[in-house]
Parts: sequence; C-alpha cells; structure tokens
Amino acid sequence: MIDLNGAYTHNVDAKGRLTLPAKFRKAIPSDELVATINPLNECLYVFGSSEDFNDWVKSFFEHDGGFNSKNLQHVAAQRALKERAMDVTVDSAGRINLPSALCAAVGITREVTIIGNTGYFEIWDAKRREEAKAAFDLADILFG
Repeated sequence: MIDLNGAYTHNVDAKGRLTLPAKFRKAIPSDELVATINPLNECLYVFGSSEDFNDWVKSFFEHDGGFNSKNLQHVAAQRALKERAMDVTVDSAGRINLPSALCAAVGITREVTIIGNTGYFEIWDAKRREEAKAAFDLADILFG
C-alpha cells in the first residue's frame, strides 16, 4: 500500500494528461493505477494498484461482517463503486491520462491539486479544493 503526503498544484494538459509529482511517481509500485470518483463526488481517488482499490471497496462492507453477495444493497453498492472506476497508466513521462468522464463528474478542467493519502492520492479541481478547505475546520473536528 502506498503512503503519500503533501499537496501539489499541477495543470491538466489539453489531452487530459496530468504529470504526477516526482515523489508520488517514486512511491507508486506500478504503472497500472485505478482512478475513481470519491463517494462524495468531490474529487478523484487514484489507487496505486487494483489490489489497493479492491481493498478500499471491501472496507465499505466491514461494518456488516464483509461483503455478502446475497445482500442486494451490498451488490448494488459494490457495483456502483466498481463502475465509477477506470484503469489508468503512468506513461514514460510520468503522466496519467485522466478519463474525461471522471473529470467531468468532479469538475476538473485545468488546474488541479494533488493530495497524498494512505493507499491512494486525490486529484481535486484547484478551486473546488480551496472551497472545501474554507468550509472545513480541522481544529474543531480534532478538538471539538
């Protein structure tokens, strides 16, 4: 599982390609990544492997004792999570091609903020990220 830190501002080029931060490229174990829309439709999550992505999907069912293929809500939720995901590849220049459907779903056009996280990194439309930060009070959440 990858563990990434920091926030970086980059631009998506006219062909939908995004150059990954050098630190991220070094930490990602494979050139085969999985991009998906986060559950709140705010940004993209990009996982370092399909295994990391599938572990993330499975985590949503842990409170119910794990995924149950006979539970129609589980089946529908897993389907929704999997259909929102797309495989992306890191090219020789350290770029990924962001699928236009995923970008449109979260409002990514040109300038983005890339944020490290545990198991994945996030790609936000830069303006949308600033708005989300302004609405978030870390001290209040941590210290009540």
